[in-house]
Amino acid sequence: MKNKFVRSIGVAMLLAASLSPLSSCVSELDQSPDFLTNTEVVYRDPAQIQQVLARLYATLAVSGQEGPAGLPDITGIDEGFSNYLRQYWGAQELTTDEAIIGWNDGNLPDYNKLTWNANNEFVRAIYDRIFYQISLCNEFIRQTTPEKLNERGISETEQAKIRTYRAEARFLRALSYWHGIDMFGNIPFADETSTVGSTPPPQQSRQFVFDYIEKELKAIDADLLAPKAVYARADKAAAWMLLSKLYLNAQVYTGKERNNDAAIYAAKVLDANTYSLAPNYEELFLADNDKTAARDEVIFPVAFDGLHTKTYGGMTFLVHAAVGGSMSPAEFGINGGWGGNRTKKNLVELFPGEAESTDERALFYTPGQKKEINDIFTFTDGYAITKFKNVTSTGAQGSDTEGNFPDTDFPMFRLADDYLMYAEAVLRGGAPVGGRTALDAVNTVRERAGATALASVDLEDILDERGRELYWEGHRRTDLIRFGKYTGGEYVWPFKGGVKEGAAVDNFRVLFPIPTTDLIANPNLKQNPGY
Repeated sequence: MKNKFVRSIGVAMLLAASLSPLSSCVSELDQSPDFLTNTEVVYRDPAQIQQVLARLYATLAVSGQEGPAGLPDITGIDEGFSNYLRQYWGAQELTTDEAIIGWNDGNLPDYNKLTWNANNEFVRAIYDRIFYQISLCNEFIRQTTPEKLNERGISETEQAKIRTYRAEARFLRALSYWHGIDMFGNIPFADETSTVGSTPPPQQSRQFVFDYIEKELKAIDADLLAPKAVYARADKAAAWMLLSKLYLNAQVYTGKERNNDAAIYAAKVLDANTYSLAPNYEELFLADNDKTAARDEVIFPVAFDGLHTKTYGGMTFLVHAAVGGSMSPAEFGINGGWGGNRTKKNLVELFPGEAESTDERALFYTPGQKKEINDIFTFTDGYAITKFKNVTSTGAQGSDTEGNFPDTDFPMFRLADDYLMYAEAVLRGGAPVGGRTALDAVNTVRERAGATALASVDLEDILDERGRELYWEGHRRTDLIRFGKYTGGEYVWPFKGGVKEGAAVDNFRVLFPIPTTDLIANPNLKQNPGY
């Protein structure tokens, strides 16, 4: 792992141009070359340029150059653990009131207790994943300038398509940079103009990277696909939603609120009238969520295919690890449970009636499970969650008949989240757009779940509603920090601070540490306070 970020920039050209015959997670871009070649050859062929873009999307889903394991993208951790989505989910969920994992691998229990340090291999894995993805995006963007395309004789018709691909790569880079400032604060920075080689990148402030992300997302708007034009590719709505997320957290990132902007961009998604809430909440998380009405709600998924996107991270992890105890793996379309992830009582108690709630989002499994967690490593301590399944809306198993790898797509951005972001931005002082009130937005989401409409709404209601609607979708850590409830003792959850009943932790835990490996490799980096 030594010098990983610098090496990632340096080898991005090789990795982007030397793709193995790995099927893309984006079917529209699935054109894998069947040979290894060099950059000049790849970027003279529009079909191969398309496939390199597919690999940028796939890097969120797969862990290496061979699926499900072999030739890993990053090292220093078991490849199954190294997957981007798996590590992002763990950092955002296991460190909060929504999830706990019963495994004792390495320093993984530190996530349950909020006791990690700069040598934690799981912190290092998500850090390396973020900057590995950025390096790949930089190389794609560097190789697809109009000048280079002209030099290589690419026709104007093909160049028009590649301009859209390039905008998508810039979106993916912005997404990872957002993950970077959200989790690590001041971070190393490089873009397509940076020199590829051994020079360590400079560390830039959260404000600098915030401004960069904002500028990038606005700059690519004209070249992105129209909302909902092609499933599982970043479109204008995905960029608007990422801007809204950036603005909603601006007070945390920069010390200055941008709630009016957050409301404006959330409203742009709603007013496009192209995405709509799926009638059935549970169908959002099933194996055919790319085909049912769920696809009308999911704005940006990380796409999976049980036959072509094989990984031990991603949805394989999220489905298998949530099954254990007396649960039937067959009901989840898998061949066995891994007995890892459960929820904490805080999430259960958000629902009136708790596990017996009539709210359709209360997807708990309770037989043989205890609500209270006395032992982190006992799967039956804590209710199980039945949210993600590898079965279709008709009850059929996913395409992998052996039951290993799910077809279920992960909804990174979806419309219900946008409704709730709009409501929160307005309650925090953003101006309502088009007469839409915060209460209207929240009740639209609640109506779909069969929950009673609220007569009024405040910020506390918003946080609770985000918990009910979006649990286990990778939002909770960011939400709790924004609401000032992540580190202090006024709000606790089981094993927060390493104490069964939960306890306050130091405020520096709102950021993860820069991994020791990168501090050693890059003298430009300064560690976050407290570490």
